[in-house]
Amino acid sequence: MKLFINGRFLSQKLTGVQRYAAELVKAIDALLASDQSPAALRGAEWQLLVPSETSEAINLTRIKVRRIGRLSGHAWDQIELARAAAGGRLISLANAGPVIHRDHIVVIHDAQVFRRPDFFNWRYLAVHRTMGRLLARRATIATVSAFSRNELAAMLGLSKTDIPIFPNSAEHFASTTPDPGILDRLGLHRGKYFLFVGSRTKNKNLAVAIEAARLLERKDVPLVIVGGDNSKVFQDNLGGGESGLLLAGRLADGEIAALYAHALAFVFPSLYEGFGVPPLEAMIFGCPVIASTADAVMETCGEAAAYFCANDARSLQQLMLERLAVGAISDQERRKQQDRLALYSWQDSARALLDFLASRA
Repeated sequence: MKLFINGRFLSQKLTGVQRYAAELVKAIDALLASDQSPAALRGAEWQLLVPSETSEAINLTRIKVRRIGRLSGHAWDQIELARAAAGGRLISLANAGPVIHRDHIVVIHDAQVFRRPDFFNWRYLAVHRTMGRLLARRATIATVSAFSRNELAAMLGLSKTDIPIFPNSAEHFASTTPDPGILDRLGLHRGKYFLFVGSRTKNKNLAVAIEAARLLERKDVPLVIVGGDNSKVFQDNLGGGESGLLLAGRLADGEIAALYAHALAFVFPSLYEGFGVPPLEAMIFGCPVIASTADAVMETCGEAAAYFCANDARSLQQLMLERLAVGAISDQERRKQQDRLALYSWQDSARALLDFLASRA
């Protein structure tokens, strides 16, 4: 038996989807190396197929990494990957893959292109809606949460029972060593700031967090915003230190870990998620979480977060005021966080994927 993994994620910018793919591949490899794969998959040949242009490295023991082709992007997926994976089972973990490969499992992380077209430009929508519909006809669709399974089933005309779930995890952050020097570099005091970590995409809904920070009127307790280019978001919103905002830009994982560890709370105002990993990352470091009532976020966080309506900045402001009054995380809150974290592990998701593959062998 030949099992191929779509490795195009290694040639892409690292976001949550690419991190998911990398961590799941490493967890599968670890299970294979420790002879914990199902009996039906014993002796299978595993290959991670990557584009020739790939610069990111991944250290694997049992899965062979093979560079193929000269193309890039979707053309590589649809032509060169399809050709190289012919005659074997293909696993695509990052939303896309060749539509002509019939023995194919594709993890689609959410249904945003169908539910929230206002988040995307027309070209992206055209490509990903078409690909999603074609893959739904020819491949097995998997996803990362019960919410996403329901959404994809409704949008793609599939039965929910035919969509397996291989959840996300935040364990990759547990091995990160915090770099507390970032607090001095940013002029922050422990327990005296709120934290946002994320991209500038529309679904992250950063504008509501900004408005809540302004309503809070606590310049001594800023909202620290970690992420990429802020120019478009803040071009009309910055007033220096008077804004109650601190733009940290892109930071290393160790710096982000330290900010999680010492924040008064992590703010997650997302409008739409397929899973919602950052709140779990915050919980690893004992950071209280204030999150929106987006369905997937509530599914992920359970009772371990305080919730507000994503469009209600005043509700978020009120929760921030309550956190200011309460102060540091309580023992009861920490236990709830640990209970949630225990539900998600890369090894469990990798084992679920291997068991699914074995059931279809």
